[in-house]
Amino acid sequence: MTNHKIHFENLPWNITGEGVRSKIFSDGSRRVRLVEFSYGFEEDGWCTKGHAGYVLEGAFSVDFDGREERFQAGDIVSIQDGEADRHRAILAVDEKVLIVFFEKDI
Repeated sequence: MTNHKIHFENLPWNITGEGVRSKIFSDGSRRVRLVEFSYGFEEDGWCTKGHAGYVLEGAFSVDFDGREERFQAGDIVSIQDGEADRHRAILAVDEKVLIVFFEKDI
């Protein structure tokens, strides 16, 4: 029988840059990422990838090409692929946010 529960507590944190670390589960067709962003994280330009996720803890803002939108614990993030929804995360000095993202496996 297959285990249908993802045990993030057993996965190592991967530090992928300043102010960001993640735990990744992949089953070959989909990927679930637990990502923690904190102050110091800075996008390398505009992100044009789509995202679907749930904010577990904390709060942060997203700059959508000059229009800022705020997300906090309990919010669902849904951003479409493409230039029309290009974006970058903004975190204030004491902010930290934990988000679970649901994606197609790459």
